[in-house]
Amino acid sequence: MDMDAIKVFMSTTATELALKIAAAIAFWIIGRWLIGKVVRLISAAMNRNHVDPTLTKYLGSIVNVALNITLVLGILGYFGIQTTSFAAMLAGAGVAIGAAWSGLLGNFAAGAFMLVLRPFKVGDFVSIGGTVGTVRELGLFGTTIVTPDNVMTLVGNGKIFGDTIQNFNALPVRRVERLAQLANGVDPLDAIARFKAAVAQIPNVAITPAPEINLLDMKLEGPQIAVRPYTHNDHYWQVYFATNEAIVRVCQEAGWPAPALTQIHKVAQA
Repeated sequence: MDMDAIKVFMSTTATELALKIAAAIAFWIIGRWLIGKVVRLISAAMNRNHVDPTLTKYLGSIVNVALNITLVLGILGYFGIQTTSFAAMLAGAGVAIGAAWSGLLGNFAAGAFMLVLRPFKVGDFVSIGGTVGTVRELGLFGTTIVTPDNVMTLVGNGKIFGDTIQNFNALPVRRVERLAQLANGVDPLDAIARFKAAVAQIPNVAITPAPEINLLDMKLEGPQIAVRPYTHNDHYWQVYFATNEAIVRVCQEAGWPAPALTQIHKVAQA
């Protein structure tokens, strides 16, 4: 065997391989820089058009992954590797990963659909996936909400999209539901007039629609008055508690007795 020929072959092959590796590294560095540039340009363009930040993040991630896969396939093709077989292998791996991570991918897909349909946004007070609270963040796989008792909770997007969604900020006002149980002998019409006057003095109660003060039912204990003012969701709890206080104050000022539930039940049993 001619050692000189072997040395020439090895040196030539090693030189070509070194050049290809150097070129591949250069392609990778330049490609990654270009991909970052493209993603930043897309994000900047979407921000200028006031696109939802979470949607911008979604699209940026998708574009970044797609361009990186294209870059890898291009580098493999430069080395002479058949990218068709590699793509088939990648597709097979994707199917396997998809089967293993079906729940995670389902959350991702549900998040994408929610970004398109926009049932709620950051800052809205919602009931989603059996949890009530204020939306803190719309994530790729889950939505973070803060409950009224100040607990941060992460709900999977798949559970949200497959369940009932209630957005309490979607409409201008929200109705506060309170009930005044009066004693027998109290005139319900007089009580309604008094409650209307008291509710009208509560701050942040909406004028339109007007508060609903109605005779709801007649119980053994006495008449029941539904007291239902409207307010913006930001003032819901303030109006809720102020309405309770107004009901108590009206009853005290009018001198109405408390409904004697226990005594009525004893009489009924006798």
